[in-house]
Amino acid sequence: MTPTTTAVLVPLLPFLGAVVGLFLGRRAPGFVRPLAVLPTLAAAALAAVVAAGVGTGPATDVATRLTPTGSVPIDLALHLDGFAVLIAVLVGVVATCVQIYSTGYLRDDPRYPSYAALVSLFTSAMLLVVYTGDLMVLLVGWEVMGICSYFLVGHYWETEAARAASLKAFLVTKLGDVPFLFGIFALAADTGTFRITGILGSVARDGLDHPTLIALLLLAGVAGKSAQFPLHTWLPDAMAGPTPVSALIHAATMVAAGVYVVARLLPVFAASAAALVVLAVMAAITMIGSGLAALAQDDVKRVLAYSTVGQLGYMTGALAVGDRGAAVFHLLSHGAFKALLFLGAGALIHAAGTNSLSAMSRMSGLDRRVPDAYWTVTVALLALAAIPPFSGFFSKEAVLGAAEHAATGGAAGIPGAAGWTVLISGLIAALLTAGYTTRLWLLAFRGSGPEAPDHGPQPLAMKAVLWVLFVPTAAFGLAAPFLPDWFDGRSLIPTLTTSVLGTGIALVGGLVTYATWRHTTAPATRTAADGAATDPGRVLLGPLYRPAAAGFHLDAVYRALFVRPVRAAAVLVRFLDREVVDTYVRAAGTGPRWLGAAVRRAQTGNVQTYLGALLAGALVLAVAAVLVAMGTGA
Repeated sequence: MTPTTTAVLVPLLPFLGAVVGLFLGRRAPGFVRPLAVLPTLAAAALAAVVAAGVGTGPATDVATRLTPTGSVPIDLALHLDGFAVLIAVLVGVVATCVQIYSTGYLRDDPRYPSYAALVSLFTSAMLLVVYTGDLMVLLVGWEVMGICSYFLVGHYWETEAARAASLKAFLVTKLGDVPFLFGIFALAADTGTFRITGILGSVARDGLDHPTLIALLLLAGVAGKSAQFPLHTWLPDAMAGPTPVSALIHAATMVAAGVYVVARLLPVFAASAAALVVLAVMAAITMIGSGLAALAQDDVKRVLAYSTVGQLGYMTGALAVGDRGAAVFHLLSHGAFKALLFLGAGALIHAAGTNSLSAMSRMSGLDRRVPDAYWTVTVALLALAAIPPFSGFFSKEAVLGAAEHAATGGAAGIPGAAGWTVLISGLIAALLTAGYTTRLWLLAFRGSGPEAPDHGPQPLAMKAVLWVLFVPTAAFGLAAPFLPDWFDGRSLIPTLTTSVLGTGIALVGGLVTYATWRHTTAPATRTAADGAATDPGRVLLGPLYRPAAAGFHLDAVYRALFVRPVRAAAVLVRFLDREVVDTYVRAAGTGPRWLGAAVRRAQTGNVQTYLGALLAGALVLAVAAVLVAMGTGA
């Protein structure tokens, strides 16, 4: 088969697996797990075949007219280049690992069939976004992911936290999707096509009539899907869903979709210097704010969630300085080690029986209880902190190198302010990242107190997946010299300046956090109220600890600005509907009802009564006629 034919099967197989699994979930439960794993595994294998077939050659672009619209046509198009095929491999591999891991993690869950079908549908939608060459078809996958995330985050719907988190994720992402839709329409109106290649050709040839407006509209949708400031608040709360869902959303789907769209349409954003500066400022606030928040979280999954927000900030920062190669390189690297971190966290939570880092810090022996998670998560945290030679070091330093290049005027058409903003905030975020990764490792694996309770052996599927993801986490960075041929030809090898600065700052952050932890856990400084250990984040952040733990109260701001006014408007509408509109409706029915009751009472069936009423009426009419005649004669 040609790469094009094979590429069609890649999103189709998980979709078919989802449909069949959903129908057979209750009738033939023995087929649910094979239908969850095998189509996704086959899609991952075919994605690798497509990547090998496309290679570093020219992009493959094919299309067929989907429907005549009378205006801008919609095409069922495929666009396969180095970016698309590599990200498809990432999606396939992570989704397969999540499905295999879930067979053990949710083995006793009665809702597993619907869960597995939704994960397959989620995977299919993301693969459609990656491979499609038409923005309207991309929008279909984009929205399907939003619906799937609503159901998956709310998987434990019997809990208030899961219901609220799923609704919040849906509403916040939809808030960004509305301007995103308008941006797509405006872009098509300017260029006359929804085809991505046609749009980019038109931008290069004729430019755009309203580049800043279009870029900012698209950026709103990207901020919602990729959890960038100020639409990032849904992602930490989404941790109420199952841990494998967190790994899928944070590593390979949903949040990666926004970064991928900007990378695909980067010339549209580069046409507006103002849009690039906005993108850089958004990335800077996201990186620093999420780093501070992660340093104050007690839930291990919320730490990793804020970590995802910050790493996505690095990716959008790379895009703000015009280097989509560095952005996608970090997207691929991050996908591997973040999936490993979430799945490792699931194993850790399973062993500890709690999500709380403070509770884990009061247990000893967790590293011995889950040795597979201990070693793999340790390496993944080193990759997250950008410590060489692990993958995160190479990809993060590629972002900082691109920012340095733009800041010193080496990137044509990129504002120097965007470069300096991304570079400085990236270095500050590197310090914070090393701090919260060290804190997480110390509190989870170096606790003191009673032995961790034994919650039973972990399934082999959960442990095996960790070692599968360990390989790219440890070694993917070594591919940096070869990846430029897959991307734009730009070197992804870290520069000496950013490598020394980034690594040095990361080491300082880690060492300061470790020293703080040692000091606060020393017997001389520990009180009875401290328990077995004191959180070093509380000491390091000082007065910022409480605001950071609450996400700097951004949810409270949203409640004041949006939720309360909407609820007040709803109460007003309800009052007007019940007390005003319903009053008119009730009155319209009450008048005829009373009249009918009066007329009904007059119908006695007595002939004498009728004759008396007739004579009385005739007498009244006669008297009235006389009075009228007298008045007229006068």
